[in-house]
Amino acid sequence: MNVTKHRSNNFGELFWRPVILSPEKVAIEQGDTVLTYAQLEARTRRTAAMLSSAGIARGDKVLILMPNDFRFVECLFGVLRTGAIAVPANIKLGSDALAYIAAHSDSILQIAHVDLADKAAAISEQAPAIKQTLVVGGEAPGFSAYDDMIAATPADFDTVAVHDDDVAMIMYTSGSTGRPKGCLLSHATKWWTANSGVRSMMHAASDSALIVGPLYHANALWGSLLPMLYVGGSVAILPGFAPVPVIEAIDRYRPTAMSGTPSMYSLMLAEREALARCDVKSIELLACGSAPVPEELMSNMKRVFDCEVVETYGLTEAGANVLTPRWGIKKLGSCGLPVLDVELRIVDVEDNSREVDIGETGELWSRSPANTLGYYKQPEVTAARITADGWLKTGDLVSADEQGYIYFRGRVDDMINTGGENVYPKEVETILLQHPAVADAIVVAARHQVKGEAPVAWVVKHKGEDVDEETLRRYFLENGPAYAHPRRVFFIGEFPVSGTNKIDRKWLTEEAARLIPDGIAGAADRLPGIGA
Repeated sequence: MNVTKHRSNNFGELFWRPVILSPEKVAIEQGDTVLTYAQLEARTRRTAAMLSSAGIARGDKVLILMPNDFRFVECLFGVLRTGAIAVPANIKLGSDALAYIAAHSDSILQIAHVDLADKAAAISEQAPAIKQTLVVGGEAPGFSAYDDMIAATPADFDTVAVHDDDVAMIMYTSGSTGRPKGCLLSHATKWWTANSGVRSMMHAASDSALIVGPLYHANALWGSLLPMLYVGGSVAILPGFAPVPVIEAIDRYRPTAMSGTPSMYSLMLAEREALARCDVKSIELLACGSAPVPEELMSNMKRVFDCEVVETYGLTEAGANVLTPRWGIKKLGSCGLPVLDVELRIVDVEDNSREVDIGETGELWSRSPANTLGYYKQPEVTAARITADGWLKTGDLVSADEQGYIYFRGRVDDMINTGGENVYPKEVETILLQHPAVADAIVVAARHQVKGEAPVAWVVKHKGEDVDEETLRRYFLENGPAYAHPRRVFFIGEFPVSGTNKIDRKWLTEEAARLIPDGIAGAADRLPGIGA
């Protein structure tokens, strides 16, 4: 795939072409703030110059602790233009986890929003390598005022030239199975990711995106911001996600595209009054990813918004790997076809020298220009996850059909071994979602006194609908294999979500364990006619 880079190779120059071709076009909107490409360029140069005068140079690490604020963009690209490495952090993490990221990444400066000054102070105390903190959007005792500093800095800075394999960003994973891991992403990797997003989704300079997810997370960053700035489109940034404000923002900003998670879209679709009151017909493309997408949700999104709906599959470590075609044959339940230049293998979980047959479930391995260089200061993890010939072991379970369409089945870690039978959570969830009273379902593992472990389900009911546990268990037995039926069904008003707007399966698993402290009791837990 041909990628048009800036002569410096530096990814900090992502929007160099629209700056030349359409400097007065709107690049970013947020509330009453409107920035043209010329203004964004000037602010980014000032940020780079200010950071350089503060001693930031090639190879240094800068922690970015920012909510969805238009200044996130100039901070990210300003850091890169100095040749330094940007470390955007999940602001919803606790201070201890953020301090770990700051210390582990060897960051020497942090840029923090004033609303996060308390966390920035805690990070400074626990990560002594941080020499300076710049506060955006206000002032805080002991910290430098970012806004005053860039206002006093001339927009005069020559971007530092870099090599393709120089590290541009360290993106930390969520750390759901331990400490967060720092994925090393090169300048070449990010150029390819931005271009791939434009090419795969056929974006044009006339397009605009509404950003509703956190910019420190791949869904909003890879799926919306980078491709729009690369192609010369526009973005409107919301400070966070809430279903009604997002619907109202579509009416206000008239975006043509939006990327989100299944939980976001489910909440939006439930707001029928807001959808009836607001005009959402400007949307031409909805992308849904970061978690498995129920078939019913995809159908409802297309019906309500009357637009193309695509499912996406990707990783922080490897960008978008699989996408539903924007135009062409879509298959409900499939996350689509491999992205151009992405190689995929589906290997046997027990014997990774064997690729599985069509329709058989295995672990997805990926190799592409988007792949991480490795994990920062974790060579053993790098060696375990990336093969000598460049294949990334994703840890995700998928299958493929005769035409190459990929079907996500779950995480290797989420697979439930019930008395020797492998149960994939999404397959159980798909059946439960076919019941008319079920709005959403998540299946997790619980300890079983006889079979080792077994599936249990968490269910959100449709408004105004009622159904009980026994009915749903029997419904599954009538439509799915007995060994996979959920031994318990728990009801919840809405699913908890993580800082990246993914459903928090870890919390649901721990809560199920709390509700069943002795595990599922086998014979004592049977329904009439249902084995344990």
